[in-house]
Amino acid sequence: MGAGPTNPDYFDFDRYSTLDGYAYDVLAILEELRVQSCIFVGHSVSAMVASLASISRPDLFSKIVMISASPRYLNDVDYFGGFEHEDLEQLFEAMRSNYKAWVSGFAPLAVGGDMDSVAVQEFSRTLFNIRPDIALSVAQTIFQSDMRQFLSLVTVPCHILQSSKDLAVPVVASEYLHRNLGGDSIVEVMSSDGHLPQLSCPDIVIPVLLRHIRYDIVS
Repeated sequence: MGAGPTNPDYFDFDRYSTLDGYAYDVLAILEELRVQSCIFVGHSVSAMVASLASISRPDLFSKIVMISASPRYLNDVDYFGGFEHEDLEQLFEAMRSNYKAWVSGFAPLAVGGDMDSVAVQEFSRTLFNIRPDIALSVAQTIFQSDMRQFLSLVTVPCHILQSSKDLAVPVVASEYLHRNLGGDSIVEVMSSDGHLPQLSCPDIVIPVLLRHIRYDIVS
């Protein structure tokens, strides 16, 4: 909700002020489609949303494949998420003051390329399609989220795929996920660049992704 072709008038700022609102949406979609069990492939915050959803309904998820996922973006005592409070305040202020300029600067950094690349243009297009006030709200929800206390409750198998170079998620964050998830998990660091490796390095990511979709963790 809030991205792509969804009607911005339906965006509930209170509901989506935490990741819980999105997790409820995932469960509602699976129920509506009568999905009894699925392999959920989630990029970035979507992986954390699926993790939350799986806590209440683990039967609906046979596996979660996480791409560029982070349990927390802010640095903390004995935890490195990659951002300080000041970094996030500057990011939010840039979005408030000139959203178009922010997208033009943020997209190349996030994807790992210049504005002329197809991947950056595609990501920029998705950002421009989001209403600026909704984009700011979503960014605040994502970057201020903290999933660390819930990780031990996630019992479904998780496959963690991470770029070796990612502006938003350091490799140590994926390793933290691996150590603290409650169920079986494996982590693989790919030789890809950027926070959206499925866009910037599809030739690398797609074979790895397919392998992990087919691969079962053996305890």
